Amino acid sequence: MHNQTLILIQCQDAVGLVANISNTLAKFQLNIVTMREYVDEEANKFFVRVVCNGLVPEQKQLSDSLAEVLPPSAQIQINPNNRKKIVVLVTKEHHCLADILVRQHFETWGAEVQAVIGNYESLRSFTEKFDIPFHCISHENLTKETFEKQLIAQIQNYNFDYIILAKFMRILSSQFVSTFENKLVNIHHSFLPAFIGANPYKQAHARGVKIIGATAHFVTDQLDEGPIIVQDIRHVNHTYTVKDMVTAGKEIEKAVLSRAIRLLSEDRVMRNDYKTIVFE
Repeated sequence: MHNQTLILIQCQDAVGLVANISNTLAKFQLNIVTMREYVDEEANKFFVRVVCNGLVPEQKQLSDSLAEVLPPSAQIQINPNNRKKIVVLVTKEHHCLADILVRQHFETWGAEVQAVIGNYESLRSFTEKFDIPFHCISHENLTKETFEKQLIAQIQNYNFDYIILAKFMRILSSQFVSTFENKLVNIHHSFLPAFIGANPYKQAHARGVKIIGATAHFVTDQLDEGPIIVQDIRHVNHTYTVKDMVTAGKEIEKAVLSRAIRLLSEDRVMRNDYKTIVFE
C-alpha cells in the first residue's frame, strides 16, 4: 500500500464516530480513499477499515489523536505490516500447500512463507524446490504433549503473523491453541458443521448431497467451530463418484484457503467474538 495509510479501529459504538474519525484524519492532511464500517448492534460494537492517501510520519501522534475522539479502550492499528509472514503446517496432502507456494513464487499476494512443518517427510522435496525450509516433526511414538512441545519450539524459531493449517490432520490441544491465540487458521472440508470425521466425501456421496463446500476459520478450543473467515460451495449431482467429489472438494479447499490468506494479508478480517467482520 504505497503512499497510503491504513487504519483499523474497533471500539464501542457511539454517535458521531465516523465524523470524529474523518475530522481527525483531515487535520493530518489525510484524504480518505475508502472507509468501510460496520456496527454490531447487539454487541454495541463499531468496526472500521480506512485507507487514506498519504503517509503519517508520526503514527503515535495520529493514534493518540484518534483515541481522544473514540470511546475508552478503543483498539487502533495504523499501517500494520502489509506483507504477512506465515508458517504452514502439513501432513501428506499437497494441494493446499502447492497452491500457497506457487502463489508466493509468483508474488500474487501479500503473504510470505517462512517455513513448512510436517509430521511426515512426504512434502519435503516439493517444498524445498521453492527454497522454503521444511521441518519434519513426527508424532509417532510420542505423547501428544511431547509432540506439541516439539512443534511449538520449531514454530517459535520463526517470526510470523499466522500459522496456516494446510490439511494438517492432527487435533490440537487447548494449550497449543492458546499458545498461538488468534494466529491459527484452518481449512475444513465441509460447510461446517457437516460430515465431521473420517471419509467426509464418502459420507456425502452416501447421503446424495447436492452441494459440497469448504470453510476457512480461526482455530479455537472448540473443534472446527472457530470464527469463520471464508466459505464456498460447489453444486454436485448423482453422477459424481466419490473420486469426483474428492477432486472437486480439493479445488474448493484451495480456493477458500487462498482467499482467506489474501483477506488476512490485506487486513480485511476483524475478529468479533465468535464471528468475523470481513471487509471485502
